[in-house]
Amino acid sequence: MDNASGKPPANAEGRELDEDRDEEGEGEAPFEEDGRADQALDFTIDVLAAMGMDCTVDLLENEPDDPPEEIRLEIEGREAVRIIGKKGQTLAALQFLANRVINRPGKRRRHVIIDAEGYRARREDTLTTMAQRLGKQAVEEGKIITFEPMTPQDRRVVHLALAKFPGVVTKSDGEGDSRRVQIIPVRR
Repeated sequence: MDNASGKPPANAEGRELDEDRDEEGEGEAPFEEDGRADQALDFTIDVLAAMGMDCTVDLLENEPDDPPEEIRLEIEGREAVRIIGKKGQTLAALQFLANRVINRPGKRRRHVIIDAEGYRARREDTLTTMAQRLGKQAVEEGKIITFEPMTPQDRRVVHLALAKFPGVVTKSDGEGDSRRVQIIPVRR
């Protein structure tokens, strides 16, 4: 009972919260749905409609291992592939805008992840396979291999794919949009 009224705090539906239950751990309040998932969904639907795209947008349930703050949206339909853009740039821009719309100062940060027809999973698999192939090549040839410039999300996938790969280390090099991942063979 931390509020001035002396009543236990209430959740978004107006029901009192059980202060004895703290499933999120010490120091952080349990996650409460705050309507921003619907706000992100509505924003995405409105943008796609303004673009004249024939698509549907679904708000997905989070997986058990996903943070509860994540908002996952999936775009499907005949024209969904158009929203991906070159190397996911249009999809990333839409995701960036959705994050800006729902995250205002003074509110707990929520992360919107927008996918279209499973693009992100396919991209991650492709990058992981390529990183491992190039990691093997770097070890065999003893040469540093440098990727083309990548988004922060793509660089992260490459770093994670090679984190436990024997004989190489990875390093990001460059500034801004020119940042690239280098695969560096380790001398034995």
